[in-house]
Amino acid sequence: MALPLQDVRVLDVTDGYGDTAARFLADLGAEVVRVELPGGSTTRSAQPVRNGVSIPFALRNANKLGVTVDLDDDEGRERLRELARRSDILIESLSPGYLGSRGVGAADLRRVNPALVAVSVTPFGQNGPYRDWAATESVLYALSGVLSRSGEPGHPPLLPPSGLVDESVGVHTAWSALLAYYDRLHTGEGQTVDISAFEVIVHGFDPGFGVQGSAAAGRSEDFPRGRPDAANFYPVYRCADGQVRICILAKRQWQAMFEWLGRPEEFADPKYDTIPARFAASDRLNPLIEALFANYTRDQLVVEGAARGIPIGGLNTVSEVLETEHFDASGTFVDTEIAPGLAARIPSGYAKIDGQRAGFRFRAPGLGEHNDAVFDAGRDESRAPAPAANRKAGTRPFEGLRVLDMGVVVFGAELGRQFADNGADVIKIENSHFPDGLRQSRRKGALAASVAWGHRNRRSIGLNLRTPEGIRVFKKLAAEADVVLANFKPGTLASMGLSYDELAAVNPRIIVSESSAFGSVGPWNTRLGYGPLVRAACGVSALWRYSDDSDGLCDGSTVYPDHIAGQVTATTVLANLIDRLRTGRGAAVEVAQADTAIVQLGHQLVAERLEPGSITAPGNSDPYSAPSGVFPSAGDDEWCAVTVRDDEDWQRLCVVLDRPDLAADPRFASAGARIEHRAEADRILIDWLADRSPTEAMETLQAAGIPSGAMVRLPELLTNPQLVAREAYTELHHELLPDALPTARKVAHFETLPDWPLKPAPLPGQQTREICEAVLGMTAGEVDALVRDGVLQPPADDPALSAAATTV
Repeated sequence: MALPLQDVRVLDVTDGYGDTAARFLADLGAEVVRVELPGGSTTRSAQPVRNGVSIPFALRNANKLGVTVDLDDDEGRERLRELARRSDILIESLSPGYLGSRGVGAADLRRVNPALVAVSVTPFGQNGPYRDWAATESVLYALSGVLSRSGEPGHPPLLPPSGLVDESVGVHTAWSALLAYYDRLHTGEGQTVDISAFEVIVHGFDPGFGVQGSAAAGRSEDFPRGRPDAANFYPVYRCADGQVRICILAKRQWQAMFEWLGRPEEFADPKYDTIPARFAASDRLNPLIEALFANYTRDQLVVEGAARGIPIGGLNTVSEVLETEHFDASGTFVDTEIAPGLAARIPSGYAKIDGQRAGFRFRAPGLGEHNDAVFDAGRDESRAPAPAANRKAGTRPFEGLRVLDMGVVVFGAELGRQFADNGADVIKIENSHFPDGLRQSRRKGALAASVAWGHRNRRSIGLNLRTPEGIRVFKKLAAEADVVLANFKPGTLASMGLSYDELAAVNPRIIVSESSAFGSVGPWNTRLGYGPLVRAACGVSALWRYSDDSDGLCDGSTVYPDHIAGQVTATTVLANLIDRLRTGRGAAVEVAQADTAIVQLGHQLVAERLEPGSITAPGNSDPYSAPSGVFPSAGDDEWCAVTVRDDEDWQRLCVVLDRPDLAADPRFASAGARIEHRAEADRILIDWLADRSPTEAMETLQAAGIPSGAMVRLPELLTNPQLVAREAYTELHHELLPDALPTARKVAHFETLPDWPLKPAPLPGQQTREICEAVLGMTAGEVDALVRDGVLQPPADDPALSAAATTV
């Protein structure tokens, strides 16, 4: 398989954050050289470990070459410089200042190779008051505002499953690295890129001030106490062989459910056509549905739901995910060797290109395994020449690109925004008969905040693709476009005559991206693509609860994996744009949201496969360290996430507590001993936290080097000292908004790329006439005729509509 990044060379100097980014780039074809210090990376012992092998390390370092370099001697530093000379991208995640103090920091290596894109990814970035703080996933969940919305009312906040933060940061790092590299291919100049894992999760996981849908819970200014009551947004019911989740959003879906229930009189009122009314009556409605479902199996309910038009999905445990027929058929998993002598079923990779999976090819390297090959003086370093520079540094990287955006709701908005924010002419294709669900607003005539955030920097054309003439207009646009984005049910574009093959016949350079819930191959390919059903099917929901015995799922207020899957897709499209500079050919890209979730849960799925029954919902306790979790602090519903990672952290904690007796206590002498006596270890921390605010506790513990984070509510993000120092937010204005909206100014900090522009989101079809006349060269008369025929759908004040109204 020809992969799009086959001429790109990546230098991976990570130990933690960033290794997943390099794996993603390796999946897309880049040659990745993983550099480790002589003793090996600490991630080689990252839990879970099976048969002496770290599963996270094995998965996140597949498809890489491995070398060792001693940065404390001159020869080792010169070896790193030589690797930098022949690399395109450097990704490093060592502590801020570690490489620089040895003369091989990003600036030093860029002097060796001015074309190098040098990406640093650290917990909090290269500047700001949190610069040198330590972080774990639980700390980032707490500080980012994610934790404050997770859990059940009246219960402690609940940490989402592990792995999602590391993988999400990796996806954004891969995107940022390729964005800077694409810019280099046009300007001839490299640059440094500073990525804060904290900011990635704040802006990209479930953004409080971005496209979010149900994740908006808790954004109000009153700093609400407790967790949002979100379980009944997407309720879960017991059935004959497990549990199922339903997503009743549309009126027609509720009417079908009403019929199936036997038209109960108490729910005949039309008010129950609305989500708020059903939510308010959930205490009466849920027992009726659960009684109906009791005698059905999960598979029977899914089939019956599909026949009735009701979205229903089974809740899979991690062990069931590994045996699901659909994922076998779709190529989501591959059975392979992940370390010498150790085989497992593992997630293959995020994306398909031209129908083939861009994923696992070979196992992670042993320590220094490829030293001889990589440092061989006779190694062939030849590759295709780089294109000539054609613009100045400091411009937007996608200037001159045109993207036809057919995407809808959160995923579609997030995907298209990646290109619009970076200079592409993104034309949103809208049909008034089938409006984007994101445009729904509670305030009549107002603009939904998610539209303002998600559709900014675009233009909009109203175009009826249910007509032959509408298809003709779209193909004319595609003939001059670079990218088409869509996230419909598989086969939808083909049914309209707009498949990749048909569009490539018009424009061989076109890149067409199609995304869906479960992909185009396998028995689930026609299932409705709601995120809650994806999470349930992939094991995310089963792990996002207080314990395996808990009926309640706590992922009701998240829209995961929409944002991350959108970035996965954008990164894959960008890789193919890079390849097109070399080949002149386009490509077909496919990303299933389910594959995104499964890759990100990969280490838990593989650990379960190798040791059945070992992976369960852990609640807030880290199975591999103690004390750890989310602990109450002084105040009303105030919490602090703390992780004591190892013996050194425990000794530091004993100093903070002024308890030298604990340092010598055999109950706490090792990680294993502390886990065995978890309740006692946790109690020591709980007692200390009881008299301190979360912020005071966090600052005290972080000063001692112990990862900790106060649980932050969304409004508090706007005044967080680290985010303020890094200028994370600005304001977004729109004439249809009552007030300005806080919005992300940027996520990654680029040396030369400008911050995002903030052009107001268009109204549906607002630029229809402009696009037809300026892009397609239509005359005013031709546009008028297509408007009268209902093919084009401009705003109500368009001259053709005004003239028609006058005639009538």
